[in-house]
Amino acid sequence: MTGFPAEVESALREAGWTPGRADTARARSWALALSSHASPAGHQHTVVPPALAVFAEFGGLTVRADGPGAEVARCGIVLDPLRGLHFAATLADLGALIGARLTPLGEQLDGAGLLAIDEHGRVFVLDHTADWYLGASVEEAITVLVAGRVPARLRDDGAWA
Repeated sequence: MTGFPAEVESALREAGWTPGRADTARARSWALALSSHASPAGHQHTVVPPALAVFAEFGGLTVRADGPGAEVARCGIVLDPLRGLHFAATLADLGALIGARLTPLGEQLDGAGLLAIDEHGRVFVLDHTADWYLGASVEEAITVLVAGRVPARLRDDGAWA
């Protein structure tokens, strides 16, 4: 047992994940690419420690999830932090709002939302409608998206309910 609901674990395994997967070389490579990139305005990413663990275990996966979910439509994800390479300023702004540094993790499969993890291991998605709290861990966040559960919307003060 992995702690994921059966349908979520199945989607992860179909994407190539196995419990204990750890590609630390790729995780370090992504961390270096993120931290060494600067936008034309000088914005740079911070790579928070929880991001490295996620990069190693889930990095490179494209998790497919279509159809109705438990509460909303299921959402697939691409776990590739370089999909967020050009969003350092956006993540810094959200980080200031929530009081924590953020690192990109990837994006929703349809490209509509950017996934990010903070220094506490909490995961968020930023899309054209709002910023959303997905869970206190990457496991919770993956479950919310792949199982089709409703995430919590961030309020203007950076809190969520």
